[in-house]
Amino acid sequence: MDGEDRFNLIVEPGDIGKRFDAVISDTIPKLSRNLAANLIREGAIRINGNLKKPGYKVRAGETISGIIPPPSPLALKPEPIDIVIVYEDEDIVVVDKPAGMVVHPATGNFSGTLVNALLYHCPDLKGIGGVERPGIVHRLDKNTSGLIVIAKTHEAHLVLSAMFKNREIYKEYLAIVHGKMDMDTGTITHPVGRHPTDRKKMSIRSRAGRSAETNFRVVERFKEYSLLICSIKTGRTHQIRVHLASLNHPVVGDTVYGNPNKKCLSKHSQVFFNTQVKPLTRHFLHAKVLSFLHPVSQKALFFESPIPADMEKFIQYLKNSDLT
Repeated sequence: MDGEDRFNLIVEPGDIGKRFDAVISDTIPKLSRNLAANLIREGAIRINGNLKKPGYKVRAGETISGIIPPPSPLALKPEPIDIVIVYEDEDIVVVDKPAGMVVHPATGNFSGTLVNALLYHCPDLKGIGGVERPGIVHRLDKNTSGLIVIAKTHEAHLVLSAMFKNREIYKEYLAIVHGKMDMDTGTITHPVGRHPTDRKKMSIRSRAGRSAETNFRVVERFKEYSLLICSIKTGRTHQIRVHLASLNHPVVGDTVYGNPNKKCLSKHSQVFFNTQVKPLTRHFLHAKVLSFLHPVSQKALFFESPIPADMEKFIQYLKNSDLT
């Protein structure tokens, strides 16, 4: 139902007896529980065509149907923010996004985003592919650095979107993870979806998980860490971070999916961050390679981003310390 305003759902066995609004928010990630409850009260979401309260306990076989209203347009403002443009022509622009920058405006981040910067750099971008996310065909998490391609025309937006959907774009990430990985290479195929109890997180134990595939290769091992190259065939939210954490090798600096029973960093590496990277404010995941056919000319394009300074410093520290 992605991109659709109307939807129909059949209550699944695992949801029997749960609150009406909770089932909606668990099943449709873009609807928070509060928003689901409001839509239920307004009659926009019903059960078997009948009005129910948000706290109604759903029953087996019931049909939930509704209409999701379009989001209110955001007043996007161009902002003169410096960005690193790796490539640009009349159809696309490829940017090397820094860690800490949100891709597009949303609640809590209405300015300082990559979209705000792009609207200043590319004034004609507004309206391409939607009001709130002009030109955006894929995303990187706020604290993931690296390469992202943006469409500058409607044609490029349509073609790139289809290419991502059909898995025709190659993406490679560099990750520093906790622990010394035993396997040299591997593939993780756990479905990824919204966390059963924490809507801010994704999980391999979601009731509505979607297929996901992450391939990894160990580049170098240290005593307490491993340096990996990861490629993904799917682009689920937080996919690499969730998949690596499922192997008990969470990404360094990942406060969301790191093991809550252990300190985020070892005593030795904490000294490094206290003295050289004050403080560690990101997870060490970097979109290093982006390769695809140009959406208009069909020319093969390949882009590679250098390792960010903070990750490079940490790698050199590990090589030169007693942690190797």
